[in-house]
Formats: sequence, C-alpha cells, structure tokens
Amino acid sequence: MPSDDSFASRPPAGLSRRQLMAWSALAAAAAPLGLVGGAGPAVASESPDATYQRIFMEALGADPDLRRYAVAGREFLYRPRQLLVARPDVQRVMSRLRSYGHSVAEGVGFGGVARLRFAAETDIPSVVTKLRDPQQWPGQEAPLVQPHHALLGFGNIMGNPGGPPRVAGALPAPDPARAGEGAGVTVGICDTGIWRQAGAQHPQWLGGSYLAEVDDEDAVYVGADVLALQGGHGTFVAGVVRQAAPGVRFDPEAALDATGVGDEEMLVAALGRLGPQVSVINLSLGYFTQDDQPPLPLVNALAGLPGRAVVASAGNAGTSRRAWPAALDRVLAVGAVTAGPTGPGPAPYSNHGPWVDACAVGERSSTYVRGRLELPGQPTRYFDGFAAWAGTSFATGHVAGRLAALMTSAGLGAEAARAALIAGPRWHPDYGVLVA
Repeated sequence: MPSDDSFASRPPAGLSRRQLMAWSALAAAAAPLGLVGGAGPAVASESPDATYQRIFMEALGADPDLRRYAVAGREFLYRPRQLLVARPDVQRVMSRLRSYGHSVAEGVGFGGVARLRFAAETDIPSVVTKLRDPQQWPGQEAPLVQPHHALLGFGNIMGNPGGPPRVAGALPAPDPARAGEGAGVTVGICDTGIWRQAGAQHPQWLGGSYLAEVDDEDAVYVGADVLALQGGHGTFVAGVVRQAAPGVRFDPEAALDATGVGDEEMLVAALGRLGPQVSVINLSLGYFTQDDQPPLPLVNALAGLPGRAVVASAGNAGTSRRAWPAALDRVLAVGAVTAGPTGPGPAPYSNHGPWVDACAVGERSSTYVRGRLELPGQPTRYFDGFAAWAGTSFATGHVAGRLAALMTSAGLGAEAARAALIAGPRWHPDYGVLVA
C-alpha cells in the first residue's frame, strides 16, 4: 500500500467545480479533526466504532453550513438561515416573519417549494414551531413550512451502524448462471456518487454497467490516498445492487459529499438527473425532520417520478422514529437484520416500526475503493478495492437489486414488482417482509 504521506496542500488535478468544492470542505473539516496523517487526539480505551462515530459528530459540528437540533428524541440537522415554504403560503409567511422583526428575502426554490433566506442567524426550529402554531392563524390554515433539512448516508450517525468499513477480501467472480437477473433494468443510485476508477478496478462487477460521468464522481479522498469518512459509500452500494441482480445496470448520481452529508436540495437535484431508463431508485440515505413531518420537497419530487419504484433505508438509529424519505407512503422502506446461528434476527442498529416494508441482512462485503482510513488513536485501515460494512444502506441495496431481478423473472413493471414483493407475509411486524 502507499506510504504514510502528509496531507496534500492542493486538490488532485482534474476535479469538476462540484468536486473541488467538496474537496475543500472535506479538507477543512478533516485537518483539525485528525482525519489525515494519523494526527488528532485519541480517547483512552475508545473502540474504533466509537472513534468513528465521535469523529463524524465532530465533523458535523465543524461544518459552518450545518446546524443540529439536539433535543432528546427529536434530533435533526438543517441548513442555517433558510426556511422552506409551500408556494401558496409564501406571501403571508413573509409578511408574518417581518412582523416578528425578521429580515427575509425569497431565494431560489427547489422541489416545488419556495426558499426564504434570513439576513441574520436565526433559530429556525423555533420559527417553524411558531409558524406551525394554529393559534397564530385564527380563521385560516397554518402554512406549510419546514427547515431545509440535511441528510446523511446511512453508514453514519442518525444512520450509524456503529463503525467504519472493514477491510475485506475480493468478491468471487459473478455467477454466469445469474447474468439474466435484472437484465434490462436500470437502478438509479443517489448516493456519494461513484469512484472514478470503479469500472476499471472492478471490471467483473461494475465495468460496463454504468455510464461514467464526471459530475457523478465521488470525491473519496481528503488528501493523497486518505479516505473521507464515507468516501466510497456509493461504490459499495452499487456492488451490493449488482450482487443481488448481476444483470442490472445502474445510474450513479451524487446526492451526498464524501463525508456522507447532503441536503434536500442535493437529493432533489440528484433525482432530477436520473436518466429516463431508470425504473428503480435506490436511496441508501435519509434524515429525520422537525416534528417528524413528511418533507415537502421530497413529497413533490417523488410525485414527479411516476412508474418508478423507490427503495430507501429505514435508518440506523435503532429507533421506531420515522426516517425520510423511507417513511413516505410510496417508498419501500428497508430495515436490516443480522444473521445468527438459528436464523436472522433484528439488527440492533436498524430503525423499525409498522412503516417499514421489508428487511434484509445489513452486514455485507462489496466493491469499494483503494486508500487508507485514518482514525485518531486507531490502527490505519488499508483498503484495496473491497470492504465489509453494516447498515440499512446495504440492506436497501440488496432489496433494490432483488426488486430488479423480480421485474425480469416475472415480467413485471417496477410498481407491480414492488407491490408483489411486499405482498408476502411480514417476517416481523416492525421489519416487514424478509428479502433473502
């Protein structure tokens, strides 16, 4: 493996504008946190899993474009100084905010909603609570408002199965007898994007199965060959989908940065870039919302994608709290189980509840990237293209692939296959149908 180089002071050559911005943000967050060069404080007797979780939380705290609402049991992340409003409610909300003394202006909206920007730092959750209060609107309906929520790849906190990817051996070659499973179906994977070398490094599993586009590339590294916290997540998910349906094609789109952080605008944009051939959409990501309300931009965006089956992670917080977009009615929500000596059992990290439609094993090995993961006080992990990881992210990729395989084997469209898959008996009331 490469030697222990110091952090590169300049970004790699040939990055797009989006990648350059992501690289800069990752480098700024990583350097003071000891994510490069093995530097940074360690906590005595801390496990690698605990270190990974702690460093991720510190990275969130260091991000100037993130705020965290952390009241017990109601945690969520949001973008500062932004309020999203249903378009019919814009004028009365702006008028009311100005009466409260706020200076606001309408910015560029997305996902069928308007975006209001505050001139100064504002307690957005408190503003939302006040605007949602029916007593503020006698004789009329309260407006539809929400923060601009941030979201995470479900390999981390508010989606953290507890630890980083682990080094794993190479996958065996695909079984030629299964080459027809998923053939003719394209799965859209909105995630961290795809590693630039994914097709070349994994010719049997990923080569020729997607169209490589520069803006879909995963930034992956914070410098030299040092991996970002969730760099390679999209490449791992793509390999899981292909293992479940070796004949499927996929369309990778970047909705998260390589730390595993995105927002509703980034996800809506990624959904909008999916090619017309995509019939199954894999979302190994998600988020909590204020008051656990359905997110307006995602409701609108998914309503504009008729005829496509959407499969999303239920989340890894070990709670029955609804995570979005998985909990939306038209989305197939996937939880995780873990293999045991007497059969599968609920994975302790998996979100659960009657809103979860299906489940699958969350601990998987898959295609990954090359590089090293540096965590303070922990042995460096060197990856050579394959990894093992756990989370509802990877249960979701498996279910999306099996859904594509069902489409080809039964000659069904995406929505009909989704209905057929979840029509079976529920393995568990809070985990849905078990997908082997």
